[in-house]
Amino acid sequence: MSVLTRSVLIRAVLISGFGFLYAPILVLVAYSFNASALVTVWGGFSTRWYGVLLADGPLLESAWMSLRVATLSAAIATALGTLAALALARHGRFSGRTLFTGLVTAPMVMPEVITGLSLLLLFVGIGLDRGMGAIVVAHATLGTGFVAVVVAARLRGLDRDLEEAAADLGAGPFRVFATVTLPLLAPGIAAGFLLAFTLSLDDLVVASFVSGPGATTLPMRLYSQVRLGVNPEINAASTLLIAAVGLAVGAATWLGARRGGRATS
Repeated sequence: MSVLTRSVLIRAVLISGFGFLYAPILVLVAYSFNASALVTVWGGFSTRWYGVLLADGPLLESAWMSLRVATLSAAIATALGTLAALALARHGRFSGRTLFTGLVTAPMVMPEVITGLSLLLLFVGIGLDRGMGAIVVAHATLGTGFVAVVVAARLRGLDRDLEEAAADLGAGPFRVFATVTLPLLAPGIAAGFLLAFTLSLDDLVVASFVSGPGATTLPMRLYSQVRLGVNPEINAASTLLIAAVGLAVGAATWLGARRGGRATS
């Protein structure tokens, strides 16, 4: 096989793979601007369904619920993940390190069904009511590992000489952390927050297990409506959700690239 043929074949496989993954999303976005009430029939360009969406009280309430849950759970996950990263990256070998590492990263690789069921049994066992608080705790558990991995990677790339220089000039441990370490970690912490926010915003499985009456997130609302039939309003809501997740992931990627560029320089 010639080099040219191999290159063409590789490009064809890549295009086919990306088309398989993203073509349905592009179709969904396109039909959110469909003037027709029939999902599969194109009736011309229109933004009417976004207007219908803005007048849908239950759907907007679910969206507001998702934003609150995502913000709170991401904040908790960022705080816990940053502390876990500091323990893993700065304290060397300590008793129980392997177990601690496994506990931090387990939610990243464990099936969400198992995570959701385990948390449900835990909440029932301790008497915690299912609702917004339970979803926040569950999503914080889910996002902590991702934050820890991102922040730990940033910590390993930091120049320890800067912290040592600050300590030599008389700064105490807390002041060194607040004035040197934390500003250098800021891009990694922000990227971890955005990743945790994204995970919470589009989660369906875990939230379905631990949610209760009056605590319906946007993915749960969309799923329940899709079971009754797809309509252009759902396409519009899904498009906005895709845009929000895309912006958060893009911002996290940009912060990660900026972090890498600063570490290299």
